[in-house]
Amino acid sequence: MNAFSPNTFNDLPLALTVKDLMPLLGIGRNTAYALVRTGVIPSIKVGRQLRIPRQALIDYLNSAS
Repeated sequence: MNAFSPNTFNDLPLALTVKDLMPLLGIGRNTAYALVRTGVIPSIKVGRQLRIPRQALIDYLNSAS
């Protein structure tokens, strides 16, 4: 598990993994993958790995509030 706790959005890396997303949103693995798989949170596939752009997370959080 990644051990980082950003204070602001600018502290986040430009692209997050699903594992990074889980503690930030307080959700489990299955829920995180479901959000990405359904396109609720857009992602990019890099090789076999999924990456969530920081802006996609910010947009998701803004739309949820």
